[in-house]
Order: sequence, then C-alpha cells, then structure tokens
Amino acid sequence: MADRVLVPWEENLRNLPEGVRGSVYDGGGEPSGDLSDVVFYVVPYGRTQRVDLIERMPRLRVVQLLTAGYEHVLGVLPDGVTLCSGRGLHDASTAEHALALMLAAQRELPRWSIDQEAHTWYPHYTRSLAGSRVLIIGYGSIGAAVEERLRPNECEVIRVARTARPERDVYGVADLHRLLPQADIVVLVAPHTPETEGIIGATELALLADDALVVNVGRGPLIDTAALLAEKGRIRAALDVTDPEPLPAGHPLWDAPGVAITPHVAGGSATFYPRARSFVDAQVRRWAAGEPLRNVVPTRR
Repeated sequence: MADRVLVPWEENLRNLPEGVRGSVYDGGGEPSGDLSDVVFYVVPYGRTQRVDLIERMPRLRVVQLLTAGYEHVLGVLPDGVTLCSGRGLHDASTAEHALALMLAAQRELPRWSIDQEAHTWYPHYTRSLAGSRVLIIGYGSIGAAVEERLRPNECEVIRVARTARPERDVYGVADLHRLLPQADIVVLVAPHTPETEGIIGATELALLADDALVVNVGRGPLIDTAALLAEKGRIRAALDVTDPEPLPAGHPLWDAPGVAITPHVAGGSATFYPRARSFVDAQVRRWAAGEPLRNVVPTRR
C-alpha cells in the first residue's frame, strides 16, 4: 500500500511533488475511503478540527495544523508522530482584526452604525487610538504584527511575553501587575495554556484605569468572563473570542455595557488562505525530500 498525504485544497493536490500520492479532505462531512494509508495529514481549517480522524491513520507520521494553537491535538497524538503548527499563517489577518477592534472601540463605530439605522444625526467627539499606551500580552509573531500596525497610529507599545527579553524591550508576565495601571488598551494574543488561563481576572481588571479597553484575539479563557461582567462597563472590551464559545444566545456577555463581540473570525480573512495553501505545498515538499519541517511542536513525548 503506497503512502498518501491528505490535504485540504485541490490546489495542494495539483502541486504535490512527483511520486507523492494524495487526496483532498476539506473538513466537510466524512472523508471517503480507508485512511489507513495516510502518512501526512493536514487538518482542515475551520470550526470543526477533525483530529478524531487521527485514530484511523495507523501509518501516520506527520500532522500539520493550520492553526497556531495545538493544545487540542496533544491528547490524541500517537507516539512518534510529528506535530507541526500553523504559526505565522494568521499573523496579518489576526493583527488586522485586532487593529479594527481597537479603532472601532475608540471611535465608537458601533454607536454610529446604530445611529445610521435610526437615521439619527447626533455628533459627539470620541476617544482616539493615537496617543494610547497599548499593552500586548503574548508577544510573539502575532504580537509583533499587531505592533507593526500600531506604530503608524502613533501608539506607545508595551510588550509582554511569558519570560522577559530585556534585549528586545519585552517584559515578562511577572511584570504584568506593575504594567497594567499604565495601559489604555490591553491586547491579548497569547495561547490558552494552564499558565495563561484567566491571566486577566478580577485582580488584573481592578488594576486598569477607568474606561480602559481589553481586546482579546487570543483565546476566550484568557479573560475571566465573570470578572469582566462584574466590572459593569467600567472596563470596555472588544472580544473576538469568548468563554464560553460559541457564546450561548442568552449569555449576559452579549448585552454587557461596553462590550463588542465578533464570532472568532480574526484569523480567517481572505489573506490567510493563499498563505496557508502555499505553506502546505512547501511542507509536503520538505517531507517528500526528507528535509526538516517548519513549525515542529516540541511535544515531549
């Protein structure tokens, strides 16, 4: 039985290296046929991450994700299988959405939209992004992309990562409580781990100045939802991710004062797809040639 790669797009199939056999599974419905010959599985991008199919692939050698996060795969990843993330694929899209949320919140675009629907002309002056001090928590490739888009908007950026990197002016999480009172806007781009869960809770929110804005384009559990609701609008929030998610229709977060919500769409804009298709093509070529793969996750297995 010849080895097979399972890719998400027809374009990938057309670009397979010579001698590599492949088929397409885009995540819709069930894959056709037996999966026992699959050795390289690109998990389709979308709301349903079909990592459950891994157990049907006994010859599997590589799992390639199109998401930056990978925690959802670790529990089903067999020993000896290489896991690669989609780190970098969502940088531009997510950073763009984070910037859009900041601008919308600071310039009150939802308010103007409501006024337009009501045919109401009621001008007033708003906050500005220019001159704001923006604290980025989870300063990696996406955080750097957010900073790149903030610089032309005349913002001061404070970088925070898991550990301090003084040579790059990056603070560590241990400095967070000292930095929060200085922030006008906090942007969360960190992954969801035991260390980052609830990194913005009641204590952290209390440290923020009145009317500060928290933007979350990372993962919902980074913010303690109950603590945010308890602020009753003192702290504003623009959330692309929530906890719980999807947010139930009757959840109080929908109507919380000062909260704007988008349904986890930051990373999936039009710019993502050509980058992802090209990345998959390159990864399969590396694998076929016996070259090192990019974005290998150290799973400590």
